[in-house]
Amino acid sequence: MSYSLQNKNAAITGAASGIGWASAQAMLEAGAKVVLIDRDAASLERVCAGYVNAIPLVIDLLDPEACKTLMVSILELLDGPLDIFHANAGLYVGGDLVDADPDAIDRMLNLNINVVMKNVRDVIKHMAPNKTGDIIVTSSLAAHFPTPWEPVYASSKWAIDCFVQTTRRQVFKHGLRIGSVSPGPVITGLLDDWPQDKLDEAKASGSLVEAKEIAEIILFMLTRPRGMTIRDVVVMPTNFDL
Repeated sequence: MSYSLQNKNAAITGAASGIGWASAQAMLEAGAKVVLIDRDAASLERVCAGYVNAIPLVIDLLDPEACKTLMVSILELLDGPLDIFHANAGLYVGGDLVDADPDAIDRMLNLNINVVMKNVRDVIKHMAPNKTGDIIVTSSLAAHFPTPWEPVYASSKWAIDCFVQTTRRQVFKHGLRIGSVSPGPVITGLLDDWPQDKLDEAKASGSLVEAKEIAEIILFMLTRPRGMTIRDVVVMPTNFDL
């Protein structure tokens, strides 16, 4: 099934790799113009090569002052309003809580929660007067299940899942849709920090999904009739519960 995003302007954070890049690639191939946001300039340049409508934007969202410039910077690169925003950038901290580095906890909670809230706030202020727009947030299966090997990460996703559901009830009157996609384990760089025994177990049992499969779900969410909101898609490998 093909989905069209012709004449749409989109922006995606954490777009140089993983789900962010898969989402960007899917939107580009569906006809959208996409601003790809990441702090990794070299990776952005590499993935944007060959796509006329791929526009790189280098921003470190963990820099508070740089984060404030996101919406203005996006609009400077586009002809027209922003139609789609995918808040995807995130960090991972796994393992036992007592072994977690406090600074790593701060960075992860800041990026996974605070940055998402601030970015979405600014996007809503831009979209609301236009009476249309779509916001997608990358959440996690960890937002729906108390995963014992990742209490810090899971807590960040529980928080952001609440944020999406409560914000949705505020913005639908403006014609805006906001929803989240909550994948189980996806083959991305975030898994580099998984406990090795859990990663080996997941690979052996076929309990991982590809980022491009999540991107296909995001396209489905974005192309529903305006009167329909897909508020949260929970997706996992069939073998995940083995």
